Amino acid sequence: MAERPSKTTAPKTSKQKKKKKISGKKWFYGLFFTAIIAIVCGLIGYLLIVLNGERVLTENANKLTMGEASIIYDVNGNEISRLSDPNENREIAEFSEIPKQLLDAIVATEDQRFYEHSGIDFFAIGRAVVKDVIARSAVEGASTITQQLAKNVFLTADKTFFRKATEASIAVALEHKMTKQEILTMYLNRIFFGKRVHGVKEAAKYYFDTDLDKLELWQIATIAAMPKAPNRYNPINHPEDSMNRRAVVLKLMYDQGLITAAEMEEAKAVVYEIPKNHEERNTEKYPAFIDYVVEEAMEKTGKSEEELRIGGFRIYTSLNPQAQDTMDTQFNDDDNFEKSKDDQQVQGAMIIIDHRDGTIQALTGGRDYVKKGLNRVEVPRQPGSAFKPIISYGPALETGKYYPWTVLANDKKCYGSYCPTDRWGATAVTMQQAIKDSRNLASVWMLNQVGLKQGFAFSSKLGIELEKDDRNLTAALGGLSKGATPMQMATAYSVFANGGKSVDPHAISKIEGKNNYKYEYKAPPSKQLMSESTAYYLTEMMQTVVQKGGTGTRAAIDRPLAGKTGTTQHGIPGYKGSGIRDAWFVGYTPEWTAAVWMGYDKTNVEHILKTGSSQAASMFSKVMKPAMKDVAKSSFKKPQGIKENKPPATITNFKAVFIPEEMKVQLSWDPYQDGKVTYQVYRKEASESDFIRFVDSLTSTGVDDMSAFPGMTYEYYVVAYDAEQDLESAPSQKVKISIPETEVNPDVPMEPNPDEPGGVEPTPPVEGGDGEPTLPPTDGTDPGTTEPPGSGNGTGEPTPTPTPNTGTNTNNSNNALGNTETGGNT
Repeated sequence: MAERPSKTTAPKTSKQKKKKKISGKKWFYGLFFTAIIAIVCGLIGYLLIVLNGERVLTENANKLTMGEASIIYDVNGNEISRLSDPNENREIAEFSEIPKQLLDAIVATEDQRFYEHSGIDFFAIGRAVVKDVIARSAVEGASTITQQLAKNVFLTADKTFFRKATEASIAVALEHKMTKQEILTMYLNRIFFGKRVHGVKEAAKYYFDTDLDKLELWQIATIAAMPKAPNRYNPINHPEDSMNRRAVVLKLMYDQGLITAAEMEEAKAVVYEIPKNHEERNTEKYPAFIDYVVEEAMEKTGKSEEELRIGGFRIYTSLNPQAQDTMDTQFNDDDNFEKSKDDQQVQGAMIIIDHRDGTIQALTGGRDYVKKGLNRVEVPRQPGSAFKPIISYGPALETGKYYPWTVLANDKKCYGSYCPTDRWGATAVTMQQAIKDSRNLASVWMLNQVGLKQGFAFSSKLGIELEKDDRNLTAALGGLSKGATPMQMATAYSVFANGGKSVDPHAISKIEGKNNYKYEYKAPPSKQLMSESTAYYLTEMMQTVVQKGGTGTRAAIDRPLAGKTGTTQHGIPGYKGSGIRDAWFVGYTPEWTAAVWMGYDKTNVEHILKTGSSQAASMFSKVMKPAMKDVAKSSFKKPQGIKENKPPATITNFKAVFIPEEMKVQLSWDPYQDGKVTYQVYRKEASESDFIRFVDSLTSTGVDDMSAFPGMTYEYYVVAYDAEQDLESAPSQKVKISIPETEVNPDVPMEPNPDEPGGVEPTPPVEGGDGEPTLPPTDGTDPGTTEPPGSGNGTGEPTPTPTPNTGTNTNNSNNALGNTETGGNT
C-alpha cells in the first residue's frame, strides 16, 4: 500500500514559490513610500538645520555688527591714528567701494559657485568627501563663502562634524536673512589678512598704501590670495609664497574668463615692494595728543573708551602737524635737556593753544612718552615766579589803583614769621621792572597790599583753584601746596593774550558716527574775566621779560612776544645745597600761547636741576619759531581808552665825584627832556640797610653832598618826580663811592691846588652799577637777566653768591604757617 504524501510539504513548496515572485506593483509602492520617507526626513532635516541656524542667529544677533576702528584726523583732515581692538585693525567698506575685479577674484578663489548655492554647495561637499576618503584624512574643505562667514562670526576653527553641521545651518540661515551682495560685503570686511589687519579696505592701505578703487590687478590678486593662509601668504613676511599664490589666483581668474592671458602674465610678473611710508604709517604718532583726544571724546560724548575704540567714529581734531612734529623733534633732542647722573632723565611737557579760538595745536606729555603714559601736561607742579602775574600783579592792576609804572616797595621785611629775600635789596621799583627782573620782595609786598582774598579770587577766575594751605604770602612766589599744570598755566596766560576774555582749550572740532551720529564743538559763551586794560598792561610788562635785561631773553622769537619765567627751589628736607625742582616758561604771541615745564618726576638730592628756566625758555623758542612759520604775524592790540600817564623815564648818566679839597661828593645827571619834573636823590651808607631820601624837590641836575665823612662808603641813586600826576620814575643806576681817610699833616696845605706840583687830582666819576661784583654769565646771557636759585629762600640768612642763569626767582621755604617746602611739591 503506497504511502500518502505529507500534507505539509506541498504547501510549503508552493509558498516558497510565491515569495520569489514579487509583482511590479509592489516594487512601485515600495520605492514610492521609501522616497516619500526620504523626502520627509530630508525636509525635516533641512527644517532642523534652518531652525537651528535661525536660533543661533537670533541668540547672537549682536555679532553681526562689526567693530570698526575709529579714526582720528588732524586739522587738515589727514588721518593720524586709529582706535581699534588691540588685536585688530579694521575699516568698513561699503559694497559700492569694492572693485568688481576684487569681488570676482575672491569668488573665483574661494567659492566659484557662490551665486548658485543657498549657503551649502553639495557638489563641492561630494568632491571633498571623495578626496578625503582617498587620502584617509580631511585634506580638503568644502566651505562656501557663506559658511566661512558663519565660522568667522560665530564659531571656532575646529573641523568636527557637529561644528561643521552648525556652520552649515548658520550659512543657510544667513542666506535666508541676507542677500548675496550683503553676505559678500560682510565677508570681505571681516576676513583676516595677517598683521592684525581685517577687511579688504584696511588690507589695501596696509600692504599697498592705497584706496580700494585704486588697486591694480596684481594687488587684487595678492589680496585674494591671502585668506587661505594669511600669515604665510602676506607679501611682507613671505614675498615669494605670496607671489606664487598670486599666480594661482590669476590662473583661476583666467580659467573662468575673468581676465585675459596677457593681463594674467603681466600681473604675475610684478615684484612686491613694501610702501615707503609703511613704517611711519604703522608706527603710532602723537601718542600724548591721541590720549588727550580720547579723554576729551569720552567727556563730550558720554561714551566709554571701548565704544569709541570700535564704534567706527570719525574724530576731527585741531592738531597742527607742523607744530606737533616740531615739538616732537625738539623733545627727542637730548641736548635740549640737562644731563642726568643716571637713567632717570630730566622730563618736560609742553602745550600750545591758539587763544583766538581755544584750539590745541600741539602737546607732548614728556620725553619718550608711551601710549597711556603719564601725560605731564596735566600733572600739577610748582609754578614759581610764572605765577606772579596771576596772583599778585594781575589782581593789583584789576583794582584800578596800580599801573605798570606804579613804584612798589621792595624792602626786606618780615610778614609775621615769613621773611622773603631777593638779590636786589631794598630798592623801590616799578611794577614793570619788578616783572622784568622777577623780583621777589615786590611781588610779596604787592600781594600783601591787594590781599589774599583778591589774589585767590583772580587766580580762581583763571581756572587755578588754590588750597586752604596756600592762604599765605608764599603764594606770591608760586609756592603752592599742589601747584598748577602746564595746561592750567597755558590757559591762564591765554586769557591775558585774549584781551581778558575766557578761553576754552579743546582738541576736538567734531565727531561723526554711524546712524547719523554727530557731535560738533560749540564754544561756551565768552566771559570777560578781567578788564581789557589789565590784560594789556600785563602784556606790556611781560614783553620786557624777553627783551634785553629780562629773565626770559632766550625765549625771544621773530614776532611780538610776552611771557614769564619761573623756577622753584628743590625743597628737599635737610639738603642745604643749591638746586631747582621746577623750571618754566609760559608765553604768548598775538596768536598762540604755550607753556613749557622741565624737571624730574621725582626730585631728590641726585635729581635736581641746575640751570633754572633758561632751557625751558630756549625750548619755547626752538618750538614756537618753526611751528608758527605759516601763521600770519600780527601785533598785540591796544584797547581804547587805555591810560597813558606813564611815569617819567629813568634818569640817565648819573655820576658821583668826590672833591677832596672841599670834602664833598658832587652828584650830577642828565636833565629830563620830556615834561616838567623835579628830582629826588636817595643815599645809603654802607652800614645802613635802607636808602633814605637825601634831598627832594630839586629843579637842577646836580647837588652836592656836604655831609660825607672820611672813611665812609656811600651809595646813591636819583629819580624824577612828576608832581602833577604824582608819578616818579624808576631809580637810576646806583653809584657807590668811598671817601678816603684824611690825616692832618702840617707840611701839606689843607686845601691843595691840583694845578700845583703835589696837588691831588679829583677822584674820577664812578658810573653805573650797584657796586656788587658782576658775575660772568655761564650760559651766554646778559648778567642782568640772571635770577639766582638762592634768591627768595625766606630763611633770613644771607643769600649765597648766585650762579647766573636765565630762570626766575625761586620760591621761599618758610612761610607764616610754618611750611618748610613751599618751593616744591608738598
